[in-house]
Amino acid sequence: SMERVKKLIHYLAPDIPIPESKEECDDLFKAIRTVWKPQELPADYWDLQDAYLIEQAEKKGQTLLLELEEVAPNLYLWQGDITTLKVDAIVNAANHQLLGCFIPHHRCIDNAIHSQAGLQLRLECYQLMEEQGHLEPTGQAKLTKAYNLPAKYVIHTVGPIVQGELRKNDEDLLVASYQSCLKLAFENRIERLAFCCISTGEFHFPNQRAAELAVKTVQDFMIEHPQIKIVFNVFKDEDLTIYKEIISKSK
Repeated sequence: SMERVKKLIHYLAPDIPIPESKEECDDLFKAIRTVWKPQELPADYWDLQDAYLIEQAEKKGQTLLLELEEVAPNLYLWQGDITTLKVDAIVNAANHQLLGCFIPHHRCIDNAIHSQAGLQLRLECYQLMEEQGHLEPTGQAKLTKAYNLPAKYVIHTVGPIVQGELRKNDEDLLVASYQSCLKLAFENRIERLAFCCISTGEFHFPNQRAAELAVKTVQDFMIEHPQIKIVFNVFKDEDLTIYKEIISKSK
């Protein structure tokens, strides 16, 4: 309802004028969540926010593993919104701060995941980073709850940022990111894991090579861990084509 979203905006930014329409209020609330600095919030806020986000999630609907195309044994390829996926864990392509994206309406996966999960996710990431006391290194991974997402967990990994020519070190770090996520999944009995295309967007890793490394790393892991089911979640048509081709060749 309009009243609820107005209240939510007021909790986070009491001095901001409230727009006229529900759509503008939704956009504003989303933007405010993106720039929010982790801090304590009243219990009322969390209840209202969760009810709001659950309603948003219901509008988008859920995507189940059995609805997806199995392109190789226990391997699924799916083009769609990762925040609708009901699996054990989804992988987030994070940055070194590990707090989510702070750019309002930025179309990155980090923003999409944090936005639907709710501010609890930023708060949990903040606590993890405070304990760690330094930025998150490239190629590692962290597990958090997923809050208002249909998945149970989010695994956050910082992929390599490619500057200029692709180097062997970039490739090794991308493989390390995938391996770190898989290792965390195994340690936490996560059997249905969805990967996004790590490092290919803002981080400029060439899509074809990234997909080749992703498929090989995952398939190597699956030999040792046959019970795990992996979803490659793609957003762009280009990536869908690339993954289809690589997987059909790897059979």
